Amino acid sequence: MSARAEGAPVRRRLLVLLPLVLFLGLAGLFFFRLGTGDPSRIPSALIGRPAPQTDLPPLEGLTHDGAPVPGLNNATFAGKVTLVNVWASWCIPCHDEIPFLAALAKDKRIQLVGINYKDQAGNARRFLNRYGNPYAAAGVDANGRAAIDWGVYGVPETFLIGRDGKIAYKLVGPIGAENLKQVLEPAIARAVASQ
Repeated sequence: MSARAEGAPVRRRLLVLLPLVLFLGLAGLFFFRLGTGDPSRIPSALIGRPAPQTDLPPLEGLTHDGAPVPGLNNATFAGKVTLVNVWASWCIPCHDEIPFLAALAKDKRIQLVGINYKDQAGNARRFLNRYGNPYAAAGVDANGRAAIDWGVYGVPETFLIGRDGKIAYKLVGPIGAENLKQVLEPAIARAVASQ
């Protein structure tokens, strides 16, 4: 048997194994990239830009400290460090983050406002009555247009607006103990310190 004839089966096996090796290499690369990224740190093209033009009606019947809660517009952000939280009563992670929002609402350096995303008014009121309303203002985004303007991927999301009316930070996903302490509180401190 010639050397040429002996090399043919080896080459055939290599050709058969090559797609498998390539697939495993790509799968490993995708797994590594997906496993090492923090989904809450999705970059936003809006960072450093003025908050989108927002004019949302109030959530009817909602009160805060005994007074009706106003809707949301850009004047709400003027000269204040503001956290804008996009939420909905049907959003499971929103239920998990509400205690952290209640704690943030007590921070006198900031104001906390909400955008109620594609929700039914009665459900939204029941949600806030159940957990307590942390929002000083709450606008209703019934059709989702404002969320598109803000670049929302899904609820919940939270934006930090500086005194200059520009978006300083965006948190994708629910606020929790870890990201509150490690990411959001330092971002708030920077926004409060900047003039």
